[in-house]
Amino acid sequence: MITIDHTVQCKISDNSLISKCTSLSSQPSLPSLPSLDSHASDSPPPLCHCASTVTAHSSYVSGLAVYDSGTLISCSPDQNIKLWCTSNYQNENHELSNIVIASAVSKSPVKSVLVTKDQIIFTSHQDGKIRAWEANLQERDRKMLRLLAVLPTVKDRLFSILSPKKYIQLRRHKHCTWVNHADAVSALALSNDGEFLYSASWDRSFKFWRTCNFKCIESISRAHEDAINAIVVSKDGFVYTGSADAKLKAWRRLPGEKNHSLVATMERHKSAVNALVLSEDGSVLYSGACDRSVVVWEGFRGQMTAVGALRGHKKAVLCLAVKGDVVCSGSADKTIRIWRRETERGYCYLCLAVLEGHAGAVKSLAIFSHRDSESELSDKRNNGDSYVVYSGALDCHIKAWKLLLPN
Repeated sequence: MITIDHTVQCKISDNSLISKCTSLSSQPSLPSLPSLDSHASDSPPPLCHCASTVTAHSSYVSGLAVYDSGTLISCSPDQNIKLWCTSNYQNENHELSNIVIASAVSKSPVKSVLVTKDQIIFTSHQDGKIRAWEANLQERDRKMLRLLAVLPTVKDRLFSILSPKKYIQLRRHKHCTWVNHADAVSALALSNDGEFLYSASWDRSFKFWRTCNFKCIESISRAHEDAINAIVVSKDGFVYTGSADAKLKAWRRLPGEKNHSLVATMERHKSAVNALVLSEDGSVLYSGACDRSVVVWEGFRGQMTAVGALRGHKKAVLCLAVKGDVVCSGSADKTIRIWRRETERGYCYLCLAVLEGHAGAVKSLAIFSHRDSESELSDKRNNGDSYVVYSGALDCHIKAWKLLLPN
């Protein structure tokens, strides 16, 4: 394992969130689960370095997504969504440029971002809404993202208002139409074919949308006992939600059924679940929580079993990313840990590196693999797999980390 330290000085713009993250460090780890992390390896150590750092926003970086091989999307509570120019990956440094290709200013703090295969950008917001954006990067002078829709749409809202049956009870004396989130939309996820969008909210519900017309199809209210912080979808259509109630749940819409039904409830964390990510084949689910652990779940068709935990972070795990056998975890302890699953050694993960340099809690991660680029061919000749890990933090910075893993 190697440690990289690039110390930076930056003014933290959201002291309340820093305090919240700091308080989470008191949560104990999970003694009931075996540790899967190992430092023993016959392979040479990975080559890691911080290729570049940009000051991205005036508030913390709440979400990151890779738009294409040369563009990164970031979002922030400062209400801005930005598309950043990255290198063309012919440059071995893979630097993140300070150039903003396109941007937009929303009407509410932005919580998360994702992009579809058709390059439609969806952002979730503090005001309980979802916004869809389009970027036409072929026009040289175009610097703004075009707003396509605000979800729920006006048509959806009007239809729900006219029908009393469309109202749901949130609390004893508060009702809301079923198409509206009543609190911040914390996370978004896409179905494998890109036809459906899922949104999770602090109002304890998640909703199911059609991406072609932005119509709300279904709302699962009171899906958890507390705020939902994360949601992911497998290729075969299973939906996993993680909540501040310390539970994970698996959901599925069965063939011929209109609504999603609960498949399983998974309880191994002892504190709020902040992040979820699935392996590409859907057989491994990773959950990060305030107990400082990443729990590894394995199984199929919603029936997941906790096989162990990845430990090492000193504070809450806030974000996760995965690409192939490489798993990245970001924490309130200001570090990113790089793990690799050793499939030949059973339930074993190597902690390859601890990336240090952010001056605030790491809130968002994205990972890009160079398998289809010229630099990847060069890296293969050097017997390695090449990645770029992007990290966004409460220090308002985005960092690009070059990672070369030996075979």
